[in-house]
Amino acid sequence: MQQNQFKIIITALLAFSLQSLAQEEDTDKSNIQTYTPSKLLDKGQWDVKFFNNLYTETKGTYNGVKSDKARETYFTSTLDIFTGISDNNRLNVGLLLEYRSNVINDKNATAVFGFNDDVNSRNGLSSFAPALKWQPIESVGNFSVQSAFHIPVISDESDANGVYLDQTAYIFQNRFFYDYTFPSGNWQLFTELNTEYNFGNEDSFANKTYVLAPGVFMSYFPTDKSTILGFLQHYQRLGDFEQDFTSLGFGGKYQLNETINLEVLYSKFVRGNDTGLGQSFNIGLRALF
Repeated sequence: MQQNQFKIIITALLAFSLQSLAQEEDTDKSNIQTYTPSKLLDKGQWDVKFFNNLYTETKGTYNGVKSDKARETYFTSTLDIFTGISDNNRLNVGLLLEYRSNVINDKNATAVFGFNDDVNSRNGLSSFAPALKWQPIESVGNFSVQSAFHIPVISDESDANGVYLDQTAYIFQNRFFYDYTFPSGNWQLFTELNTEYNFGNEDSFANKTYVLAPGVFMSYFPTDKSTILGFLQHYQRLGDFEQDFTSLGFGGKYQLNETINLEVLYSKFVRGNDTGLGQSFNIGLRALF
């Protein structure tokens, strides 16, 4: 049932994208620079983002030793929906949905798209989160905070075959966004600090842990409808279970029309402790209307 619902969501979003492309009109200004994650929506405006991440690993570093391992692949598809509700454009409300499909035991990375449940695979809707996005300082419009409470909808992190799907601890998350556009208008610096508190399930590996995950993105705009970017991200988990990793990546965005943006990213996990070391491939569609 969950698999059918997921396919319906994908089909609807793709149909909406194609319809918007067919109705494309020339615009004077791109929204890629304007509507960064730091920017809040006007009252009545909507932001829908469908983002897909495929992470695959064949190496890991545990107890200070780096070694090869059987391939594991994790596909995460998220749907983020926000709308502006305040007259002063300083408060947005939203809902975050997360669907996962994972495979283990050296299966091909593309096996996640089979959305199977067997000895090597598992998939399903794993969590949802009501969210607020708010601008704490009225005079600083390019600084915002996104607060979300992630609620798991699965009872077991790993099944009887050892296939992990997602954590079963609750997550209280705050993401701090800031961007700065250089005077030339061709370069933009974006920074993010993601903080998490994980709690509520003693059986979860993430229970009673804290996460600090800073990221820095530098974008260059060769045209008003496109950008290329490079980024550096670090992830640090503290508490009852500790791990960390650092990734480097690059990618680009393109405004297909006045409504739809396309985003493509690649990242490589270059170091870490008590974690896998792999690479991720990402593609997303964002609709602003």
